[in-house]
Amino acid sequence: MKFIQTDLEGVIVVEPAVFGDHRGWFTETYNAEKAREAGIDSIFVQDNHSFSSKKGTLRGLHYQLNPNAQAKLVRCTKGSIFDVAVDIRKGSPTFGKWVGIELNEVNKKQLFVPRGFAHGFVTLTEDVEVHYKVDGLYAPECDRGILWNDPEIAIDWPIDFMPTLSEKDGKAPLLKNAEINFEYGFTK
Repeated sequence: MKFIQTDLEGVIVVEPAVFGDHRGWFTETYNAEKAREAGIDSIFVQDNHSFSSKKGTLRGLHYQLNPNAQAKLVRCTKGSIFDVAVDIRKGSPTFGKWVGIELNEVNKKQLFVPRGFAHGFVTLTEDVEVHYKVDGLYAPECDRGILWNDPEIAIDWPIDFMPTLSEKDGKAPLLKNAEINFEYGFTK
């Protein structure tokens, strides 16, 4: 298992080792000890699983406010997604910056998104399944979002058409108007 730090502090790409033979393949998708050694010290308390039937379905950009913030470990087990993390920690040298990576059933990569970051993804194929672990329970009163196409963030989504959005995601505020209570260095 390899852990690769991205350009955003704390956002880590996880590349599991895959062992294959004539029967198929095996991979370890999570190991708390290896994750801790790589700087991921989250204790995951909930697993989520989403299905999107249409290519171009965009979910995000989502986060939960403190004290119910969530770190996420995201993987795509069927199909392909472009997964994004956006730094929303006030005072961070990378505030409003984003990183994105393709996660799919073939590369088996995962993305660790720490607290203090908004998260979203767009499906690149039809019939996509995404699994993710979170280190905090869902708290609807703390659920927030940022508009997916905020020009200040300027995410280069790899689609050339209007994505399929939920009503909530389509009405999310811009970053400059979003309710955020994360401070750089104080995200736990």
